[in-house]
Amino acid sequence: MHGESVARMRVKICGITRPEDGLRAASLGADAIGLVFYAKSPRAVDVAQAQAILAALPAFVTTVGLFVDAPPEHVNAVLDALPLDLLQFHGNEPPAYCRAFRRPYLKALAMRPGCDLATAAEAYADARALLVDAYQPGVPGGTGMRFDWDRLPARLSRPLVLAGGLDPDNIADAIRAVRPWGVDVSSGVEAAKGVKSAEKMAAFMRGVESAR
Repeated sequence: MHGESVARMRVKICGITRPEDGLRAASLGADAIGLVFYAKSPRAVDVAQAQAILAALPAFVTTVGLFVDAPPEHVNAVLDALPLDLLQFHGNEPPAYCRAFRRPYLKALAMRPGCDLATAAEAYADARALLVDAYQPGVPGGTGMRFDWDRLPARLSRPLVLAGGLDPDNIADAIRAVRPWGVDVSSGVEAAKGVKSAEKMAAFMRGVESAR
């Protein structure tokens, strides 16, 4: 489910750490915002921060919680405290783990050498989408690096969300080249790590629109 034109490109802005950034992302037309529950990330939030961000959001904005090889009890504690709409697993989580929380989920895959997306799409057949990101050893995402989009297969059995090094300057080219179901940006729209730039977010959304 990529390589085909879609009626409207979906956009997730990840690594939101401040209520004002989440609200601005929503006002600019982002479909989803991502909250990182991975302590090693410079964009990590705790439950109290996440509650403040969620309280600021208007209706119809999907809230995504990102985890990296987290103990199940940590995921469950976050879910007990927050009404997240979607989970994103960004580590080496097997399919059974991803399904255990009984929530819709995305499975992120780093485009490491030998990554077989077709096989992954079969293994994670109930994932709402596969998110593909650049591979950097020891770093599960948010690197600002892109990968060779030509490595992506022409068709997949699951919707594809493109991430990895996207920014206002390359997003239109990325959409035209890959034709994903959606795109995910984090560091490419930041003023500093964890702090989004309203101007960059606006420019990114203009780039998405220009790729139609």
